[in-house]
Amino acid sequence: MTETRQDEPDKIILRAATPADVGLLFEMIRLLAEYENLSHLFTGSVEELQQHLFGEYPYAEAIIAECENKAVGFALFFHNYSTFLTKPGIYLEDLFVLPEYRRRGIGKALLSYLARLAVVRGCARLEWSVLDWNSPAIAFYQSLGASILPDWRICRLTGAKLNHLAKISEKYYCQSTL
Repeated sequence: MTETRQDEPDKIILRAATPADVGLLFEMIRLLAEYENLSHLFTGSVEELQQHLFGEYPYAEAIIAECENKAVGFALFFHNYSTFLTKPGIYLEDLFVLPEYRRRGIGKALLSYLARLAVVRGCARLEWSVLDWNSPAIAFYQSLGASILPDWRICRLTGAKLNHLAKISEKYYCQSTL
């Protein structure tokens, strides 16, 4: 992790999120949804986030960025797996920096930390998605050397459609303990 003295106001401190940060993370996720014009999809809860980050089976991890003795950004990520490479990877679900702290290197610090974490953990890649209209983010990611893959599209099932497809599995004999 990047560590500096707290009395250096322009320095960036990165640290693993703790259970005490969940409310703060939740608020920054809400701000991210607002920025992306996706507030209508923001339906989670602090309790669920707490459980998924710090419960018996954590599903994700988060890094908090601090500047001027204040939490100003975060990265939330989890492991994925490439069967072609037979190696794990890190998928960055969300990266967010408060608007008044952008262009100070905080996003770059968070991504750099995740790249180092991927290398240390033996991961083959670090991946994330970006909305096609978010040209400032696209330019930023490309400036760091990221490739924007033109031939891959995200497929997603949610809500009733997810439940419908799940019900189809009932007609198959499955030897799992779901």
